[in-house]
Amino acid sequence: MNRRTRPCRQSPATLRPVNPGHALVVPRTHAVGLEDLQEDIGVQVWTLAHRLGRALRRSGLRCEGVNLLLADDEAAFQEVFHVHLHVIPRFAGDAFRIGADWRVDERERLDRTSAAVRCGLAALDTSRQ
Repeated sequence: MNRRTRPCRQSPATLRPVNPGHALVVPRTHAVGLEDLQEDIGVQVWTLAHRLGRALRRSGLRCEGVNLLLADDEAAFQEVFHVHLHVIPRFAGDAFRIGADWRVDERERLDRTSAAVRCGLAALDTSRQ
């Protein structure tokens, strides 16, 4: 399979990199978000991102860890409406932050949330048949 026939492409840099080495993995076929992304293409996106993350650790660039980030829809801060996965090299003291209220939730709420996600997965399995 040559570069042009691969289902995904890797962009070696973004216009606004978080850190040196920040890359994007972009499927060649258009998909606005995860709902539109074919599952086999999604596997290829994550496979290439995994490979890039490992490559960053061997690149000589400052990379003590890696974040994989995919924003799906406006509520998740998606700005470019074509699926793309950020591969971001990280190191202690860098400026990138993901802010959230990282609190421990009540067991009952966790159980209800887990049940809802299982129902969503079952609905996906049913829609494949």
